[in-house]
Amino acid sequence: MGLFGKKSEGGLMDVIRCDEQEYLVWKWRPSGEANSTKKENAIRYGSSLRVKDGELAVFVYKQKDGENQDFIIGPHDQTIKTANFPILTSVVGTAFGGASPFQAEIYFMNLSGNVQIRFGIPYFDVFDPRFMDFAVPMAVRGTLTFNITDYKGFIKLNRLINFELDDFKKQIKDAITKYIKAVVTNIPADNGIPVLQMERKILEINDLVAKYLGTRLETDFGVNMKGLDIANLEVDKEAEGYAELRKVTAEQTTKTVGAQTDVNIKNLQDTQEINATNMEETLRIQREEAQRAQKLQTESQNLSTHQLNQQTEVAKTAAESMGKMGSGGGSGGSGGGGGMDPGSMMASMAMGGAVGQGMAGAVGGMMGGMNQEKQTPPPPPQVQYNISVNGQQSGPFGWEQLKQMVEAGQLTKGTHVWKQGMAGWELASNVEELTSLFGAVPPPPPPPPVL
Repeated sequence: MGLFGKKSEGGLMDVIRCDEQEYLVWKWRPSGEANSTKKENAIRYGSSLRVKDGELAVFVYKQKDGENQDFIIGPHDQTIKTANFPILTSVVGTAFGGASPFQAEIYFMNLSGNVQIRFGIPYFDVFDPRFMDFAVPMAVRGTLTFNITDYKGFIKLNRLINFELDDFKKQIKDAITKYIKAVVTNIPADNGIPVLQMERKILEINDLVAKYLGTRLETDFGVNMKGLDIANLEVDKEAEGYAELRKVTAEQTTKTVGAQTDVNIKNLQDTQEINATNMEETLRIQREEAQRAQKLQTESQNLSTHQLNQQTEVAKTAAESMGKMGSGGGSGGSGGGGGMDPGSMMASMAMGGAVGQGMAGAVGGMMGGMNQEKQTPPPPPQVQYNISVNGQQSGPFGWEQLKQMVEAGQLTKGTHVWKQGMAGWELASNVEELTSLFGAVPPPPPPPPVL
C-alpha cells in the first residue's frame, strides 16, 4: 500500500494528543514536521493516544478499497495496539512484526467548545407591502454561536485537510448575512409586521430568523446553531423613504380612525333612535291601555245607572196602575159598578213583584259591590319618577317603565331622577329605592378596536 518507508524518514512520537486551547478542528503532525509532506503522518505501533473529554480523534487512513475513518471519542488514554485499535490488523503488516510505523491522518475535533461569530449587516432596503414605493434602509447586528454535534455530518460536508477556523467562520458569516437579509426583507409581507414597527418587534424577529438560520447552517455546514442574538435592528430614520412612509402611514391611520369614529357615532345614533322609538311605542301602548280601561269602567258605571233608572220607571208605572185600580168606580160583581177589577189587580201585583225583585237585586248588587270594595284593599301607590337626559325632562314613569328604560340603556346610574317629595334632582345611583333596577345590568360594551 505504500504506507511505510525507511525508519529514518518521518518523525515518530510516543504521545498523540492535542494541546490547543481554542480550536474546532486540529490536525496532528509529528514533531518537527509541521510543514513537511514527507511521512508527516508516521505513527509508531505502541504510541500513546490521549483524547480529552468533549474531544474526538479521527483517524483517516488508506486501504486497498479506499479511504477509511475511525473515531475515538474522549476521554481516552491508551497505548495504540491491535487489541484496542482494530484497524491496525489491516494497516500494520505482519512482515514488520507490528513494530513498524504506519501512516494515518489524525484530526482532533472540539465537540464541547462553542464558536462565536459577531456579524454586522449594513443597510439594505425593506419594503412595506402596503406601500411598495418607499424603501426603508435597515441594518442588523448581532452574535451567532455554534458547535459540532453531528461530527460525521460535519466531516462529510467539510474537508478536514488544511482546515482553518478563520476561513470557516468567514464562510458562515457570509452565509448568515445572506440568510438574515432574505428573512428580514420578507418579514413585513410574510408575518404582517409593518416596517415602522420592526424595531419594537426585535424579539419576535429574532425567533423567526433563528428558526430559518438553524436549519440552513445544519444543512450547508454541518454545524449546530446554539444561539442567535440580534442585538440591534436599526432603521435609517434619515432616509427619504422612511420619512415618506411615516407620512403616508400617519395619513392612512388618521383616515381609518376617523372612518371608524363615524361608524361608531352612526351606530350609537341608530341605537338611540331605536330605543327612543321603542320607548315611544311602549308609552303609546300603555296610554291606550289606560284609556281603554277607563272607558270600560265608565261604561260599566253608566250601564248600572241606566238599569237602575229603568227599574225605577217600571216601579213608578206599577204604582200608578195600582192607584188607579183603587180609585176607579163601578159596581162590584157582574153588571158593572165601582168595585176593583181582580184581573188588573193581579197584573199590577205581579208587575210590582217583578219590579221589587229587580230593584232588590240591583240594590243588593250595589251593596255587595260596596261591601266588596270595602273588603278588598286598594293597590299600592305606583312609583312615579321623572328623568333628565341631556337637559331634557321626561316622565313621570312607573316602575315597569323604569325597568324597560334600564334594559334599553336610557336609564343608568348616572341619570338624574326626581319624584314628588324630593328636594331636588339626584343621581339614580344615590336613590336607594332604584338600586335594585341596576343589579343585573351588564357593563357597557367595549369600544371598537383602533386600527
